[in-house]
Amino acid sequence: MLADEGRRRRVAVVFGGRSSEHAISCVTAAGVLRALDRQAWDVVPVGIAPDGRWVLAADDPGRWELRDGVLPEVDGDDGPAVLAPRSPVDQGLTALEPGDVPRALGAVDVVLPLLHGPFGEDGTLQGLLELSDTRYVGSGVLASALAMDKHYAKTVLVAAGIAVAPWVLLTERSWRTDRHGRLGTVLAMAAEAGADAVFVKPSRAGSSMGVTRVLVRSDGAEVDGAREALTAAVETARQHDPRVLVEAGVAGRELECGVLGGLGGAAPQASAVGEVAVTDGRDFYDFEAKYLDGDAVALTCPADVDDDVAAAVREVALSAFDALGCEGLARVDVFAGADGSVVVNEVNTMPGFTPSSMFPRLWEASGLTYPALVERLLLLALERPTGLR
Repeated sequence: MLADEGRRRRVAVVFGGRSSEHAISCVTAAGVLRALDRQAWDVVPVGIAPDGRWVLAADDPGRWELRDGVLPEVDGDDGPAVLAPRSPVDQGLTALEPGDVPRALGAVDVVLPLLHGPFGEDGTLQGLLELSDTRYVGSGVLASALAMDKHYAKTVLVAAGIAVAPWVLLTERSWRTDRHGRLGTVLAMAAEAGADAVFVKPSRAGSSMGVTRVLVRSDGAEVDGAREALTAAVETARQHDPRVLVEAGVAGRELECGVLGGLGGAAPQASAVGEVAVTDGRDFYDFEAKYLDGDAVALTCPADVDDDVAAAVREVALSAFDALGCEGLARVDVFAGADGSVVVNEVNTMPGFTPSSMFPRLWEASGLTYPALVERLLLLALERPTGLR
């Protein structure tokens, strides 16, 4: 149900969640709450606590910011409990306070789901919203699920003719029943790819949570202790997801490109290209470098790359966006080789969205300010049809 003429449109900003990226979602919400045009939008902040409780959260960006290295968190007692829209004929939010009758918060025109990781970015929340015909920002159920699971995303991208790094998937069962054999498969994959190092990742997580770089080869031979190091790295990743991806390291510059859906049925657009460069000797762009140590990484936007490289990255980003069936927005991370190759690393359907995050910076460099970017996403969501499409 869209807003009646004469009243502000209502947007529910949903953040927090049950994943290990809970705090990053809160930080993202701080930026968005500050940027929303309150003359145009009636904002309802909805926080999801780590235990899954939905609450009517504080409409205070400062409450959700990262301050002095302290990560914010939604508390299940932060406010009244909230019930999500339940059906196409009941699309409103409802607040529940102990001892009181349920309080209707009114119809919701659009939901802005700022959740990162499982139980939010992976199609689960999107499915809940689809059941009630509630419009929302971003990709639908299938695209969200595909992009969240690195194994299936790679499988689809390869089928579309898009280059990705070689990988091996370690499932819960295969790791439990054939650990020795699976380690052998990983080492053989690295040798065939000519990679000295591999990256061990949870298949369904983000923000570099649980990721370890492991040196497995040197001078063409297996490194002593490689299997033990791989085992430890897999166990670290399994703390976040029983499905673990082991990926061959790729030589190249780490570049990123944003994609936005087109208004009025226009084709998606690709942003300027940015570059991520770790500066303090870290092995890779890990969680601390992303969020806690501002001196550990340099984010350059636009990147200092040749026009043909930038064009190739934008083309691949748009192709990956279409191959996975993404909607609204995505950030596509790639490696650009010295030989002109472009290899897709990941596709993020809800990238970090603080004003200093790469995705908004990419669009700032492309002429779209942070508030205008938020507004564009909401307008795109209002255009999307409900039901099967």
